[in-house]
Amino acid sequence: MSHEKLLPRHRDLYYGGAWHRPEGGYVDSFSPSTGENLGPCAQANRADVDAAVRAAHQAYRSWRRTAPGERAAVLRRIAETMREHREELAMIDAIDCGNPVSALMNDVDIATQLIDYFAGLVYELRGSTIPMGEGVIDMTVREPYGVCARIVAYNHPLMFTASRLAAAVAAGNTVIMKPPVQAPLSAYRLMELIDGIAPPGVINVLSGGTECGQALVDHPLVPKVTLIGSIATGKAIARGAAENLKSVSLELGGKNALVIYPDADLDRAIKGAVAGMCFTWCGQACSSTTRLFVHESVYDQVVQGVLEGVRAYAPGIPTDKATSMGAIVSREQYDKIMHYIELGKQEGAHLAAGGKHPADPALAKGYFIEPTVFTGVTMDMRIAREEIFGPVLSILKWSDEDEMFDQVNALEYGLAAGVYTTRLDTAHRAVGRLEAGYVWVNNAAKHFFPAPFGGYKQSGNNREESFEELVSYTQLKNVYITL
Repeated sequence: MSHEKLLPRHRDLYYGGAWHRPEGGYVDSFSPSTGENLGPCAQANRADVDAAVRAAHQAYRSWRRTAPGERAAVLRRIAETMREHREELAMIDAIDCGNPVSALMNDVDIATQLIDYFAGLVYELRGSTIPMGEGVIDMTVREPYGVCARIVAYNHPLMFTASRLAAAVAAGNTVIMKPPVQAPLSAYRLMELIDGIAPPGVINVLSGGTECGQALVDHPLVPKVTLIGSIATGKAIARGAAENLKSVSLELGGKNALVIYPDADLDRAIKGAVAGMCFTWCGQACSSTTRLFVHESVYDQVVQGVLEGVRAYAPGIPTDKATSMGAIVSREQYDKIMHYIELGKQEGAHLAAGGKHPADPALAKGYFIEPTVFTGVTMDMRIAREEIFGPVLSILKWSDEDEMFDQVNALEYGLAAGVYTTRLDTAHRAVGRLEAGYVWVNNAAKHFFPAPFGGYKQSGNNREESFEELVSYTQLKNVYITL
């Protein structure tokens, strides 16, 4: 199937149940794997955002009163429609964001599972009664916020856009989804497919850059803003939202550590260290375990195993179902990653694998980087301290447990962490000392919903993919009744 036939016909803004030409104009999107121009995409400006927010606010007035079962039915129809177009949606993301289509089909599955999950929870948003004595009834109820703006990241464009609307809509809010500026095409196609399932104005999509995002944060009719993105962007949103004391939920970056103890099942640990890097996504994953702390007694064995394991990942054209590793999303991100690789070499780390663009002529026009492994890394190096968001693994050696945990926890990040050990006491001790919101024992980088996902410190302030996400889209009201 040609790209022209696959890609969405509509490239405008979707709000109020209709497509609207943007006052902010258009910007072309390009395939990161081939350099192909994929055509113009709408850029919402402040006027566009105002029109969309007002349409969503008008829809909220009736949607909040819609019976929970009816809201659930809408979500289930959306999930079923997505399943019917699973491969098509995955292929669009493969073309537009560079991840392999085989992995992106799993993204569609995750999104539909989460949508169904939240549809099934609509009756669980219940309050409680509080005893106050005879002649009085006191109770709490949970109510939606109103128009919620959700700004999502480029590493899982369709999955984030589709799954992150579900909790807000299930709770009775209306949503404005802002897909990633680097890869908005699957969001357009999603709205083409589900157009008419929800009442007009309940689900809206605005593509655009900084002006669009800032206008959503600033708008007085948007009481809640959420972000999946970088710490810098999260701080900017928090500052803007503070002016009107908006509710802000942030899922931000990570520089996640994976610790291997000397008693670990080393075959299992090595496989986990390689899988935890998320090389399929070129390391473009918030939960990627990019810092590998290995005890000195097993260091050489683990390094050898990791270097053998990364050979299973070779960059390739994302639309080929046999491809095991895709492309970096943009030139800007590609240049950033290559800069960090040069820094690693300059600061004295040993480049043990990768670190360059693959030699395959078929990949010459794309933003591809081989799986990259640095050994001999120390915590004073920038590759060990800063989020690269690319296929770059730093391996560090440790001997003293207290010193190792000081290094693991030294950063501003606290999203996720993992530990490999066969001892239960060691596992519990490590879990208690890891300053992260999501911790694996003898596993790495996987999400297991409905387990709550989110970070400590500057890696975020919310929990998603769980009942906690649904509750976060409600506010608590107390009702005191004198009989």
